[in-house]
Amino acid sequence: MTDPRFLPLPSIHNLRDYGGYAAAGGTVRRGTLWRSGHHADASDGDLEVVAELHLATVIDLRGKGERDRHSCRRDPAFDGEVLAFDGETAGLAPHLEAAEGDIDAQGARAAMITLYGALPDREGLNTMLRRYFAALAEGKGASLVHCAAGKDRTGIAVDLLHHALGVHPDDAMADYLLTNEAPRGEQRIADGMALLGKKYGAKDEETARVLMGVEPAFLQAARDAVSQRFGSADAYLERQLGVDAAMREALRLHLVEG
Repeated sequence: MTDPRFLPLPSIHNLRDYGGYAAAGGTVRRGTLWRSGHHADASDGDLEVVAELHLATVIDLRGKGERDRHSCRRDPAFDGEVLAFDGETAGLAPHLEAAEGDIDAQGARAAMITLYGALPDREGLNTMLRRYFAALAEGKGASLVHCAAGKDRTGIAVDLLHHALGVHPDDAMADYLLTNEAPRGEQRIADGMALLGKKYGAKDEETARVLMGVEPAFLQAARDAVSQRFGSADAYLERQLGVDAAMREALRLHLVEG
């Protein structure tokens, strides 16, 4: 049975609500915060469903090269704001970057951990994270954040927002790991194996599952990197992303219900 947080669309991967968790002073609102992979392959029917979310803001964490290769489709009536970076936020989507070379599952896992550990230092991504938090603090309405697969850069962004709202780290990790339960996951693994094989040479199923999925150690590597380089997630949020006490209060006002 599909988790009700997912909208099981045939051509948009991992589209789901990341609200509903206990937070400081209440519960993160449902129906306001959405996350997904890119919408380049969205069908007209998919776009009709997305239109019903009444998105005020879309935050695209991909770089310009990724957007040029896979331009997102929008419903003709979409009138929200799309935020994107005029540069690169990663050399490739992290799972594709980790796939380079003749690697097995163990090597893929190590590469993903290394990439997550480096993500907090990627200035392009930090720029987009600053814009993500600033947009949500304005409280204009529902938002959707996405990258390529909706699991790595998006996973870090969502984890940081959950932290800022006071969501327990275990609940935030559970939300991150929901990617592995996304509808049509097995088809995505098969498609991923075909893509990886075409681009980098044959990859076995175990390696593809590591690259196309998420594991606790991946997100923990990003959390640890933030703590090591800034002292704490709170210090990183304030000094690097501009999420000070006033912005936190605005985020809670718009995104937490008591």
